[in-house]
Amino acid sequence: MNSKALEAAMPRKGKLRRAIPFLGPAFLVSVGYIDPGNWATNIEGGSAFGYTLLWVLLLSNLMAILLQTTAAKLGVATGKSLSENCRVHFKKPVAVFLWITAELAAMATDLAEFLGAALGIYLLLGIPLFPAALIGAAVTFGILLLHKYGFRFIEQIILGFVIIVAAVYIVELFYAKPDLGQVGYHLVVPHLNSASILVAIGMLGATVMPHNIFLHSSVVKNRLKKNQPKHNHRVYKYAIVDSLLALNVAWFINSAMIVVAAAVFYKNSLKVTSIEDAYSTLTPLLGGFASLAFAIALLSAGLSSSVTGTMAGQYILEGFLNIKIPIWVRRLVTMIPALIIIGAGINTWKALVVSQVVLSMQLPFTIIPLIMFTRSKKIMGSYANKRWTNILLILVAAIIIILNGLLIYQTFGGEF
Repeated sequence: MNSKALEAAMPRKGKLRRAIPFLGPAFLVSVGYIDPGNWATNIEGGSAFGYTLLWVLLLSNLMAILLQTTAAKLGVATGKSLSENCRVHFKKPVAVFLWITAELAAMATDLAEFLGAALGIYLLLGIPLFPAALIGAAVTFGILLLHKYGFRFIEQIILGFVIIVAAVYIVELFYAKPDLGQVGYHLVVPHLNSASILVAIGMLGATVMPHNIFLHSSVVKNRLKKNQPKHNHRVYKYAIVDSLLALNVAWFINSAMIVVAAAVFYKNSLKVTSIEDAYSTLTPLLGGFASLAFAIALLSAGLSSSVTGTMAGQYILEGFLNIKIPIWVRRLVTMIPALIIIGAGINTWKALVVSQVVLSMQLPFTIIPLIMFTRSKKIMGSYANKRWTNILLILVAAIIIILNGLLIYQTFGGEF
């Protein structure tokens, strides 16, 4: 390499080295976008409608990036999480009400993620679901206990899980041999009909989950330094880069789920509506390795999202009520509903659906305060949203709330 090329390369390497310490929080958040609830809707969408709903995930991802970067900005500008800002700026009855709704959403999230980890172990080891759930709980406890070695260590573990899931789906795409022309077309050309609209609503409505917004506004604070505004502004700048990287990885994984389901199940006229069916059907169609990889990815997604879901619940409790409890206590309490459901033999698919409905009902109580705080110059200072940002946020919030309302209406027996 000549001297000019070397000089040109060094600043880029220097920038990369400077960026790495700031990256990580968004990857904690990203696992919430690939949790078992998303697996269910993606597999159903791909098996029933082929590639036609890929554009829904692209739109969902753009919305998620906007909301998550806004949540990170709130944490950087105020030094407080969304839940802490609610406690500070709202009257106590309002803050308590919002805390109750957020806790219900966190428990619903934890239910879906805990079930996913249990399903992954059940599929891999072939043991009953309840012992699988206990093993999943033990592994999650072990990961959470590693928190004592530093927050960065947890981020690296979660990043490892995300890499595993992404790698598995690269392999699955290789086995599935999708129609790339159709993939590219349906990524950018919207297509809906009366049969697919409800699945599209489920995919879009389940993408942005309340706990992710609370989590991002909390974990970004670990990068802040007191009385160092230049450093903190750099934290926000890299939070945008972090979000773009992490959420686009999550978008790739979600899209790959639809593509594989379309190339394998839809192509063979097999409508799959459960994770277990998807696993068992992959073996005769693509071979045992494909189904094994699927189970490994599901386990990785379930464990990682269970860890971050527990962390989000911890931050919600601390922020709203200013109360601290050991994180393992939080994990113990929130896994009880999932163990009861599994032990009682309740249909796990229905449990996943109900958990998504609870999240949908809570979502307005998370997004609206986020917009209220970030548009205020008194609260945000120079970080306050620009006018176009407010317009986009309000538009995104309106779309998500309306679609979630339609999803809830349909779930409880309504018809369009």
